[in-house]
Amino acid sequence: MFYAVLAYHVEDTVQSWTPDEDAALMKDLLEVNDRLTRDGKLGPAARLGPTAGAVTLRGPADAMVIDGPFAETKEQLLGLYVLNCASLDEAISAARDLKRVNPSAVYEIRPIALYLPGAPLTVS
Repeated sequence: MFYAVLAYHVEDTVQSWTPDEDAALMKDLLEVNDRLTRDGKLGPAARLGPTAGAVTLRGPADAMVIDGPFAETKEQLLGLYVLNCASLDEAISAARDLKRVNPSAVYEIRPIALYLPGAPLTVS
């Protein structure tokens, strides 16, 4: 089963980190990523760009393009991981490893259907 682990954080806090603070956190997160890769669990992972560079499509048909995500939350979605885990408990365990390294972040774990180019669609 595939799970999305969505990483939320207060964007202003993340942007306030010095390059050394950010590099130290990324080093620790990449150690977790390396372990998940060795265990065959880590799929695509991404650190998203600033929300100031985001746009949202809203409305019917072609929709209107508006600036930003305009989420009414304190935290913003700043990254994501795709994990291949046998169970939700296993995905939660992996997310806890990320949380230990980045304790001020919030991690949402959600089952996903993964669509791969050229692969048949399956329903779980």
